[in-house]
Amino acid sequence: MIKKLLFIAFIALGLWSCSDKTHQAITSTEVSNAENTYAKDHYTKQEVMITMRDGVKLHTTIYSPKDTSQSYPMLMMRTPYSCRPYGEDEFRSKIGPNKYLMEEGNIMVYQDVRGRWNSEGVYDNMRPYIPNKTGTQIDEASDTYDTIEWLVNNVAHNNGNVGTYGISYPGFYATYSLLDAHPALKAVSPQACIGDFFFDDFIHNGAFLLSYWRATSVFGYMKDQPTTESWYSFPDIGTEDQHQFFLDHMPLRKLDKYYDSTNVFMEQLKTHVTYDEFWQRRGIIQHLKDIKPATMVVGGLFDAEDLYGPFNTYKSIEEHSDNYNTVVFGPWSHGDWARSNERQVVGNIYFGDELSDGFQKHVETKFFNHFLKGEANGETGLAEAQMFNTGTKQWESFETWPPKNVTTKSYFMQPDEHLTTLPNKMLATSDFISDPKKPVPYTEDIKVGFTPRKFMTDDQRFASRRPDVLTFETEVLDNDVTLAGDILAKLNVATTGTAADWIVKVIDVFPADTKNTKDVQDHLKLSNYHMMVRSEVLRGRFRNNMSKPEPFVPNEKTAVNLKLQDVFHTFKKGHKIQVQVQSTFFPYIDANPQTYVDNIFEAKASDFKKQTHKVYSDSTIDFQILKD
Repeated sequence: MIKKLLFIAFIALGLWSCSDKTHQAITSTEVSNAENTYAKDHYTKQEVMITMRDGVKLHTTIYSPKDTSQSYPMLMMRTPYSCRPYGEDEFRSKIGPNKYLMEEGNIMVYQDVRGRWNSEGVYDNMRPYIPNKTGTQIDEASDTYDTIEWLVNNVAHNNGNVGTYGISYPGFYATYSLLDAHPALKAVSPQACIGDFFFDDFIHNGAFLLSYWRATSVFGYMKDQPTTESWYSFPDIGTEDQHQFFLDHMPLRKLDKYYDSTNVFMEQLKTHVTYDEFWQRRGIIQHLKDIKPATMVVGGLFDAEDLYGPFNTYKSIEEHSDNYNTVVFGPWSHGDWARSNERQVVGNIYFGDELSDGFQKHVETKFFNHFLKGEANGETGLAEAQMFNTGTKQWESFETWPPKNVTTKSYFMQPDEHLTTLPNKMLATSDFISDPKKPVPYTEDIKVGFTPRKFMTDDQRFASRRPDVLTFETEVLDNDVTLAGDILAKLNVATTGTAADWIVKVIDVFPADTKNTKDVQDHLKLSNYHMMVRSEVLRGRFRNNMSKPEPFVPNEKTAVNLKLQDVFHTFKKGHKIQVQVQSTFFPYIDANPQTYVDNIFEAKASDFKKQTHKVYSDSTIDFQILKD
């Protein structure tokens, strides 16, 4: 049974009556100062080196409430991004998962993971899990266990209960804490958690995410001793035009001048170009079985970095464990739920007020308090799945995710740009010429970003007007259509070449009378806006097996199935459902030369060739439609 969760708190926190305007007289400076000093005013700080079972010491920062009249649970985040600021007199402005857990009092713990920042040891990116460890064998699970063992026995006024959490890479370490979990670990919240680097962040279904190229600096350079100062730097590309920069550095080998072999991670990306044992061992999803601590997986439906991880973390735990396991997905980009934005906006699209604050106060805090301070019987009052409908802009709750009351419906990609529920009796094709030297941009914006975000809801009109993008569209909808779950594009294609990428985008076409909000870029209008709801790529060589690439046979009809991550979106009456198919998405994804080479990082300029691609009219996109 579906229950609307309109979170009374959103109204209470987000809408001010005229008489309440006086509350806003507190200046932003005063509020900021109060927030910046709260931790220092109410907590003491301790820095320790905790010895692991193999003798390596990990830097750990402990913030304990000054009020010692009671005992407190401990909330820990393990991170590769530093426990800064260092020094027992230097305080973070906010500690813990959110301000509510900080202000009510908890012991907050941060740790530099092995080989990072002020910790000893050798760093291993997505360190593989070792089941049945013996002796001094270590992994991130053993480091977490040893840390918790020290904390519960050495930190004053702790109540013996520990929770872990983290966003993005710290979310991966939170997930890792579930494996061989310490008995004191009661509640874990992996958020935007990396699940497998072959499908999260740097690679998507075998395609290299070129837009993350600069981020390899963070993970690729090693250090040989503890440090409180950064030991890596980012390449200076000398332009604000990222699209042009990467065009000028095609093929990928031209980028080698910015990174040498000391960037270990970049070398790994260039060497392990299939889903080989190196990547398989670093995946954590396959190990999530018989989990004991309570879990709450959190993600953003418009997270360009980590969608695979949180969805598959939740689903794997749900399938293979019998613990308390819940999932929350909101209209957020990467990590938005931990911020304090009054208006929740992704790109040009406004979704509501105080959505992150409502989550922090009424969901996240409630989860941790129940298992760390409360009865811990699983009766939290929270739904199994709390999901934000990005079309109706409302929270809804479900007993399972995906919901049980869905049905699969296929839409056919027909000639003349039609998307229909009826097949075409006469087989036909929609053709386009793909030129890797003039790739389709993933955004109209001219920018240089560390990692992309806003494009996840960007207007796709610019793409639909290009001849190298196929557009399939329904008629104007007579009724609402709600997608709830994953999407499967079942393409039947052919190419004149031997290699190709396939990108599928699902788009909500707004009515012409849609009015602008103040959040829309100056050059755009919401009238007829083409809002991207979901997109994904498959490097065609991996269409049958991620570990065994194979070329296309020129001009031969070939099946290519591409899974898109889950959505929860209502295409409202008066809107249209649109699907776009293309073969470049640049420079979010590197350009495929469209000539098969064993390793695209070693492709030559002569390998990049125009090819004609065909999509047959028996191609479908399968949606999970929520029944009334």
